[in-house]
Amino acid sequence: MLATIINVALVLLGSALGLAFKNRISDRFASILTCALGLCVLGIGISGMIGTADTLCVIACMVVGTLLGEALNIEKRMDGLGDLLRRKLIRGESNSRFVEGFVNASVLFCVGAMAINGSMQAGMLGKYDILISKGVIDGVTSITFAAAMGVGVAFSAIPLLLYQGGLTLIFALVGQGMDPAVVTEMNAVGGTIIVGIALNMLGLPKEKIRVGNMLPAILVPIGYIPLANFLSTVVG
Repeated sequence: MLATIINVALVLLGSALGLAFKNRISDRFASILTCALGLCVLGIGISGMIGTADTLCVIACMVVGTLLGEALNIEKRMDGLGDLLRRKLIRGESNSRFVEGFVNASVLFCVGAMAINGSMQAGMLGKYDILISKGVIDGVTSITFAAAMGVGVAFSAIPLLLYQGGLTLIFALVGQGMDPAVVTEMNAVGGTIIVGIALNMLGLPKEKIRVGNMLPAILVPIGYIPLANFLSTVVG
């Protein structure tokens, strides 16, 4: 929960700065900050990837999980959920600026691979680097959002605390009875997905990587590791 509390605090701080310095934040500064944070996220992803004890497991899980996610079109559904929330809550509001800031920021901060993977690492491994990095990114984003959409952005800290904190607690409970080898490979797969997020932040792919469709890969080691152990026993 500590990392989530830090994330919430950074969103509140960023919102306060955005409100204080309205119309004084240039796109040039926002762009270079995004690149700098993208490089940091890339480093976090690579550090997670190299922690694997079974490279074949990571490859197999990424292939199977991505195919499943692409078939389910998870990223499109996540985007659709965000758009639905915006339409339902903003439509017909006389004071829509507050609601727009609240909804847009809530969706952006809560729906994403970093929130899920970071909560998994925090809950299962007690590692907070992904969530704290996400907190810095959210904090910087909240500066520009609050400057444009007002105080509603600050109130997005409430659903962020409930959602991300809840995920962390769930992963902490689930991880207590899980094979350490499974947790290790889930972390490695998550790191690979984080690399995809970093590449998108840096604008390197010609076509945006649909990292949302890769999220099922994080869960594939739960089945892969026992199956691999069983097959090695049978063959051995």
